[in-house]
Amino acid sequence: MSELEELPNIGRDTASQLEAVGITTFEQLRGTGSREAWLRIQQIDPSACLSRLSALEGAIQGMRWHHLDLATRTSLHEFYQDHQIEQPGCE
Repeated sequence: MSELEELPNIGRDTASQLEAVGITTFEQLRGTGSREAWLRIQQIDPSACLSRLSALEGAIQGMRWHHLDLATRTSLHEFYQDHQIEQPGCE
């Protein structure tokens, strides 16, 4: 199990994607930020959805993404809407 997999919301697949885009530690993830990390992942996986973006932010904040406050969820949703690559059934 990698250090990233110990974070909330980060499973093996997401940890592998983070590592593939050069993020291998929590400190790197926090320094990069959820939005930039998600943009990097989207370059290798165009199906990266809003839930993945939210999961990254939750991991940085140390909580399940479902518990992010409304302002954060709204901000992430707006960012996602502005940067998503159209994929059917993805939100």
